[in-house]
Amino acid sequence: MHLERIRSLVSADFEEVDRVVQYRLHSPVALVDQVASYIIHAGGKRLRPLLVLLAARACGHTGKDHVEAAAIIEFIHTATLLHDDVVDESSLRRGRDTANEVFGNATSVLVGDFLYSRAFQMMVSLDRMRVMSIMADATNTIAEGEVLQLMNAGDPDTTEARYLEVIYRKTARLFEAGAQIAAVLSDAPPEVEEALSRYGKHVGTAFQLVDDALDYQADEADLGKHLGDDLAEGKPTLPLIYALQQGNTQQREMIQSAIRNGSVEQLAEITRAVASLGGLAYTARLAQSEVDQALKSLAPLPPSPFADGLRQLAEFAVKRKH
Repeated sequence: MHLERIRSLVSADFEEVDRVVQYRLHSPVALVDQVASYIIHAGGKRLRPLLVLLAARACGHTGKDHVEAAAIIEFIHTATLLHDDVVDESSLRRGRDTANEVFGNATSVLVGDFLYSRAFQMMVSLDRMRVMSIMADATNTIAEGEVLQLMNAGDPDTTEARYLEVIYRKTARLFEAGAQIAAVLSDAPPEVEEALSRYGKHVGTAFQLVDDALDYQADEADLGKHLGDDLAEGKPTLPLIYALQQGNTQQREMIQSAIRNGSVEQLAEITRAVASLGGLAYTARLAQSEVDQALKSLAPLPPSPFADGLRQLAEFAVKRKH
């Protein structure tokens, strides 16, 4: 199913989220307003808030707290993007200049801090200690993931296990937390809360696996970033890790050198090697396995269009082309 059709299941909620985002973004400091608006309105799929809205409705939520929760998740995600782009020295995201490219690194980091702190102000207004606890743990895990990724950068000996630990912490943990707080705000039974947490973790993992594979196969115009960015940053993602395991001496040395030096000089050759050695196919299989587990996790949910929407969202995560 197309993403727009999935969104249509919660279209009124989505409009409310947009209103909350606009209202909560406001700051009397003009530059904060300007940078936050620039990044929030840069496009993006908004999968994380969509997951929160669908999960809450699938649990029978009838109030408005899930809208605030969806905006909180979007703010935290946006803060991580601002910080990521500074750390990675990225110049392009979603097809346009990154905030750090336009406003500078210092401004991007500080506005990222503003978004983090604003998200926690919003959590306080929900007045649910469990939500605060879940999100405090999640943001801490995300920060650890950033540091782990930094430790792996330039290291061609990074294992699949170390890579998967990074993508859990950096990406899947926020999906997991969003699904869980949707259940908490809906006063769902423990088995449903646990099921939705697992669903979020598996969908988030699949999403990142596909994202990392796209860096070696997608059309640059569709993807909205420079192809080979991961390689330029010395990131040993799964397609490379698998190719290193399968390649001959020459191929391994080429990939190892590129990771160590953050070099894209041989990007075309590496891209061909990753494909021919099965790196893309292996990553796709792992992503599909994660989606299969996500779908199984939804068994405790009662039948509803929203539960169906969660299933379709999982399928979208693995089948997308950009």
